[in-house]
Amino acid sequence: MTAMNEKIGLVVLDMAGTTVADDGLVEQAFAAAAAELGVQPGSARHAEQLAYVRATMGESKISVFRHLFGDEQRAQRANAAFEEAYGRLVDAGHCAPVPGARAAIERLRAEGRTVVLTTGFARVTQDAILTALGWSDLADLTLCPADAGRGRPYPDMVLAALLRTGAVDAVQRIAVAGDTSYDMLSGRRAGASVVAGVLTGAHDAQALRAAGATAVLPSVAELPDLIAEYES
Repeated sequence: MTAMNEKIGLVVLDMAGTTVADDGLVEQAFAAAAAELGVQPGSARHAEQLAYVRATMGESKISVFRHLFGDEQRAQRANAAFEEAYGRLVDAGHCAPVPGARAAIERLRAEGRTVVLTTGFARVTQDAILTALGWSDLADLTLCPADAGRGRPYPDMVLAALLRTGAVDAVQRIAVAGDTSYDMLSGRRAGASVVAGVLTGAHDAQALRAAGATAVLPSVAELPDLIAEYES
């Protein structure tokens, strides 16, 4: 039996690919960002950059563009184009919850756990997604990289969730779930006891386990049962 002081009191969940099925919107929005910087679809450079975007799913998007385009001005131009394109796609209805995600979040909160939704997007895009889904009040708190200092794979957003909510008194009482290797790295670096990878997004089970997943689930819908099993 898990000791009472080790029961999970804070659950930190990724959005796109984990609780939100974004229908490939990241790649579509990246095409707009690349075009803003003169990188044309079908070119070798575009293919190389898209491969990097796929490999770094879950990372703060501005960090991705700093790597791809070098200087800060170009990175900011690309990021602004990306966020604008993603927001348009969300507003057009190309965004839906992962099946069972809302019910999982509601169950976790009904069990007395604090739930925080995190993203690698800017706040304006995160808010657009939450509004489109009717999720503005679903979680106890939402965080983007700018709220915490650094995005994934750093542990900042997980630790900011702890500090801002005061939900638990130890990192061992945190569970993290996400669909990317960077989610797993962030959770492990923060000291979370449960770091669950889900197979509804960017990375496969092998990549998630290699990055430190303590469990791999078909989807976030199975997370409440996993936490209950961990505590039993």
